[in-house]
Amino acid sequence: MKCIGLLGGMSWESTVSYYQALNRGVRAKLGGLHSAQVLINSVDFAEIERLQHVGDWPATARLLAAEARKLQDGGANFLLIGTNTMHKVAPEIEAAIDIPLLHIADATARRLQADGIKRVGLLGTRFTMEQDFYKGRLQTHFGLEVLVPAEAERERIHRIIYDELCLGEIRDASRAEYLAIIAGLAAAGAEAVILGCTEIALLVGEAQAQAAVPLYDTTAIHAEAAVTLALTSD
Repeated sequence: MKCIGLLGGMSWESTVSYYQALNRGVRAKLGGLHSAQVLINSVDFAEIERLQHVGDWPATARLLAAEARKLQDGGANFLLIGTNTMHKVAPEIEAAIDIPLLHIADATARRLQADGIKRVGLLGTRFTMEQDFYKGRLQTHFGLEVLVPAEAERERIHRIIYDELCLGEIRDASRAEYLAIIAGLAAAGAEAVILGCTEIALLVGEAQAQAAVPLYDTTAIHAEAAVTLALTSD
């Protein structure tokens, strides 16, 4: 079994979900008392969040690249960045390490393609919904058409992520807002919606039956791809 390096803490609420999914995935594949071999480096999210919102992405890249090297030096065979947003600096992190990086958008896009989805809605932080590093990758590398909510809805989604979900607050009213936004994306032609922030599944992951279209939980998809890679012989 390969050792999975998980760069987490962004936020730690979703890193918990990663750890559970990785271990449950290995147990499902191997049975018995098997569990995943995981190294976790959980960073202080307060500093990352500050740098995000002042737009100092080079500083976040330097910080996370240094933390990724610690995982490599500790024996990780490949790396997961346990957040969608910080894949904005995935190229800089990848350049700083010698082990493979399993990209969350790639894992998600391959699942969408396997399911025959061509037009997809995207929820996430404003950075993920508005900048090109994520939706551009889905469009250019995988030929997906990506829809995002209107500006006021993007702001609301973003605020709920940082002010509630990253603090472990799950509110029924916010769930209802997200489901309404998902319904709007479906009405605009989305065949499915990507939960493109690793915390969003904490809010709506159990509400699939209430959603207008299928929901793709990037945390679960990323973890499943990592389990497959960890158990695949070179």
